[in-house]
Amino acid sequence: MLVYDKIAGTVSEGRPDGIPDQQEVAWIRLVSRPEAELRKLLGDTFGCHPLLVEDCVKLNQRPKLDRYKNNVFLTFFHIKPKTLALQEIGIVIGANYVITVSKEEVPFLDEVLRELLEIEGRMTHAGDVLYHILDRGVDKYTDIVDSIENQVERLERTIYKNPALRVAPEIFSLKRHMHQLRRIIAEEKTIVGAISHQSLPYTRQETDVYFIDIYDHISRVIDSLDSFRESLTGLLELQMSMKSDRMNEIMKTLTVMSSIFLPLTFVVGLYGMNFDSIPELKWPYGYAFVWLVMLIVAAAMWAYYKRKKWW
Repeated sequence: MLVYDKIAGTVSEGRPDGIPDQQEVAWIRLVSRPEAELRKLLGDTFGCHPLLVEDCVKLNQRPKLDRYKNNVFLTFFHIKPKTLALQEIGIVIGANYVITVSKEEVPFLDEVLRELLEIEGRMTHAGDVLYHILDRGVDKYTDIVDSIENQVERLERTIYKNPALRVAPEIFSLKRHMHQLRRIIAEEKTIVGAISHQSLPYTRQETDVYFIDIYDHISRVIDSLDSFRESLTGLLELQMSMKSDRMNEIMKTLTVMSSIFLPLTFVVGLYGMNFDSIPELKWPYGYAFVWLVMLIVAAAMWAYYKRKKWW
């Protein structure tokens, strides 16, 4: 539990979970807490609505913003960098407290904690704590976007280098993750937009501009995801096109070679017939003449194909 004392202007941590005093602003982090403990703390101590308590216990919601009599509940998601898996965070905002609930440790919340401890004046209101949590979470989205951009560029280089490599499964997997991320982040954008338009009772008017900044950042993240999805679709089409071009080149080469050998096969077949009356059969220079004819025909056809730029 992190507590800011408005009178002393100091931030301290380590107090047991409980309702802060009137002159205090508290941030309570609940990680992997037992169900009974969550129900007691949220329901009995803070008097949260049973539906809010149930959402915090289950943590299986999509991004949403629910308003209750004494507090507000919203759901936010953290994206794990390596797997792009989503990690849900339940956030309860009251008049002078913020409670975050998660099933696992969320790395960026540790950064927010250090920032609130080290920088003075960043925890004077519950809305300020909420802003720093959402702002750092969206900043992490930007890091994820950079990581996805690097993957897309790597796939582009791979396809240009060797179009025959099997990259389709990786592309489809990445597109599936991006589709899920875009859906979640778009819903979070709606929530941030609602907060920035003063529809949250526990934020101050002067901090609305900061939530608008978060809204702009999350909008850019969504635009980047849309761009990457189009790029991945283009990569699949590019690979298919390059494979098709490669196959056409192979088929063209084989066709040209076959067409060159076709008249040569005719000549060889003609002089391979078993008739005694072939005129050139007893000619001393017949063998050399046939070779000369075949070479001239092959060279003429090769030159013709080159002039037509067929090969």
